[in-house]
Amino acid sequence: MATATVAAAPAVRTEKAPGIKPRGWIGFLFIAPNLLGVIAFTLIPLISVVVLAFTDWNLVSGLGGITFNGIDNFVAIARDPGFWHAIGLTLVYVVVSVPLTVVGGLALGIALNRPLPGRAVLRAIFFLPYIVNVVAIGMTWLMLMNPRAGLVNQVLDAFGIQPGWFASSHWALPALIVMAIWGGVGYCSLIYLSALQDAPRQLYEAADIDGASVWAKFRVITWPSLLPTTIFLLVTLIIGASQGFGLIALITAGGPGDSTTTISYYMYQTGFQFYRFGYASAIGLVTFVGVLVLTLLTWRAQRGRALNE
Repeated sequence: MATATVAAAPAVRTEKAPGIKPRGWIGFLFIAPNLLGVIAFTLIPLISVVVLAFTDWNLVSGLGGITFNGIDNFVAIARDPGFWHAIGLTLVYVVVSVPLTVVGGLALGIALNRPLPGRAVLRAIFFLPYIVNVVAIGMTWLMLMNPRAGLVNQVLDAFGIQPGWFASSHWALPALIVMAIWGGVGYCSLIYLSALQDAPRQLYEAADIDGASVWAKFRVITWPSLLPTTIFLLVTLIIGASQGFGLIALITAGGPGDSTTTISYYMYQTGFQFYRFGYASAIGLVTFVGVLVLTLLTWRAQRGRALNE
């Protein structure tokens, strides 16, 4: 019996096809404008604040007047009653406005997720306050909350309430909180709407078969699926509220007295009205660390509680 032998096929030498060499620098050209902006307006100022926080620098003295004073600014902050008063007002502003904004956005998002007539128009209307210029918002609310001729006071007068709003040291901060809630609810509702579109439909169908109530479906399915979105909104709103400056500078300038001098406005006064840039930088650094810690704690609290984790 003849045995056939098959000769091994010669190895085929493969060569890389000639092509265009990777040119990573082309990618850098695309991101260069944004990268330069981040470096010029974020990274360099951030580094400058860290350095200046350990100096005693009055802007009027020029760059030659910069003198390093170690941790003296931070010791002064710990003993500064104005700083702690501003921190207290900021906490009130954040603790009241952020949760109410998130709850209002959630309720509005759930309502707008239902088949309502003119739903697209309603979504646009509720989102408008978020994109309107802060000056226009401030002037509108100044007219609405005018103690004598404002529409808000005319309505409240029927209940025997006549708040002085921005002219009163007791009502100025609540007025700013109302404006913050009004401006943020539409934004939160839009984010919640996007999250509700991705909610697991099969779980709702199974809950319907089991005869679950509306509250049970919200508690077991809707809320856990919206938890990552809620944490995202809490973190971004806390950061935004702690940096709130525009409306305060435009309407109250920190007053009456110091009733609306939050930490951002106190930092502005220290740096740009009293020219104590070293001390203002130290306040900014302390605030940055505080907000960072609060953000990490908020983020840590939701781990393992979302529906998809």
